[in-house]
Amino acid sequence: MLNKICQLVRRAGSVIMKFYYSEKLIDISYKSDQTPITNVDCEANHIIKKELFLISPHIPIISEEEKYNLDICRHWHNYWLIDPLDGTKEFLNKNGEFTVNISLIQNGIPVLGVIYAPFFDVLYSSYNNKAWKEIQIGLKKRIKVSSLEIPTLVTSRSHPDKELKNYLESIKNYKLKNLGSSLKFCLVAEGKAQLYPRFGNTHIWDTAAGHAIVVAAGGIVKTWTGTDLNYSLSSRSSFLNSGFYASA
Repeated sequence: MLNKICQLVRRAGSVIMKFYYSEKLIDISYKSDQTPITNVDCEANHIIKKELFLISPHIPIISEEEKYNLDICRHWHNYWLIDPLDGTKEFLNKNGEFTVNISLIQNGIPVLGVIYAPFFDVLYSSYNNKAWKEIQIGLKKRIKVSSLEIPTLVTSRSHPDKELKNYLESIKNYKLKNLGSSLKFCLVAEGKAQLYPRFGNTHIWDTAAGHAIVVAAGGIVKTWTGTDLNYSLSSRSSFLNSGFYASA
């Protein structure tokens, strides 16, 4: 199944890149939280949902690009969680820092995660407590988190917030890198960064695939109160996450 999902994100990424390099105008609208959505998000969403249904017709899907009634979803113990174009702002700004994210949730835990960065043609994946980085088809290596005396922190390029600023002021001796999309999780997973702190709003589809990859690479993803970031739908009032950090 993991190989099929890796092939699927590459196909979705290929379509995204056709739009990325096209001179045609991209249709942009805005959600209720004022984040952008484009026809590219919708096209990638259609491709992924269609193929996921063929791969596993009995597993329901939750996508960023659609609306869901939580009362209906609460009994789903296993489900796919997808973000067809994570980093739409980065896509529109043409900086390449956008990804395709797919994860499989079982009993509140992301057990499989795949993140593909089509601009860089780099794919990260995890399953069964193992994580990999694939820099070209068929050439992948195991990745592990690593600790450094002077850690590198990765923070959101598009979502700065006051709490993060205060947090950074309380830390000494660190390097800082701003980055878009779920690539922040990937840098932690492969040991190029040691900490990704997040205080502002995220949704479960923003984090699940990266969460799976970081944990499989030996890291942790916790809320600021010390609990595991959880994806169970049974007691949720929304699809929002609480603040969290991913670390080696």
